[in-house]
Amino acid sequence: MVEPLLKIVQLQKSFGGVLATDDLSLVIKRGEIHAVIGPNGAGKTTMISQISGALKSDSGQIIFDGEDITGFSAPARSLRGISRTFQITSIFEEFTAMENVSLAIQAHQGHSFKFWRSARGETSLIGPARKALETVGLDIRAQVLARNLSHGEKRQLEIAMALVSHPKMLLLDEPMAGMGAEESKRMVELLNRLKGNHTILLIEHDMDAVFALADQITVLVYGSAIVSGEPEEIRLNKEVRAAYLGEEE
Repeated sequence: MVEPLLKIVQLQKSFGGVLATDDLSLVIKRGEIHAVIGPNGAGKTTMISQISGALKSDSGQIIFDGEDITGFSAPARSLRGISRTFQITSIFEEFTAMENVSLAIQAHQGHSFKFWRSARGETSLIGPARKALETVGLDIRAQVLARNLSHGEKRQLEIAMALVSHPKMLLLDEPMAGMGAEESKRMVELLNRLKGNHTILLIEHDMDAVFALADQITVLVYGSAIVSGEPEEIRLNKEVRAAYLGEEE
């Protein structure tokens, strides 16, 4: 039996009297897209923050690639192959797309504050940065300032920045948020291209995208996983429809 890439066991996180993740357990296989869905306030972003190390769990265990990383810092988890994007874009608006990706490479190499030295002039960064931009379909926009990119292109740029660390797992927090139909379609196509080469944990409210992409879906309600299964199983589950999918209908 192949060992899962990620296993979280009885994860807990509370804020005051509110349980954001409540005895949450989850298994993610290598090479799959595993979507996590649920109503607002279900604990999805808290969970992804716990996995990335941005939030320390109150209790529980996180096993990544066979190693217990529960006590590891966010940088240590990144070095082991976990890369994350956020609900709100986190790019440098005054830098070009190429410079943003080059700076992401510098950050992963451990000297992220050497911004005074132009990333554009670092020949060792250009090749990997260009390859990442080609992967996400932004190579022809490499020299465009990030502030002049469309919303969807900024999301593509974030994924390019995440890819340069050669992650084993991508944590994508609502990559389709705020997109129109055409931009969402391009993002689905991009994630389908990444599928298989990267394990992806996807948080997303766009149900059409979720069912088009996911190999497995887990439904969170009040910080607990009420069910996990293949897309069709989730679509037909009465408990899921009552708790979440019914809202969409």
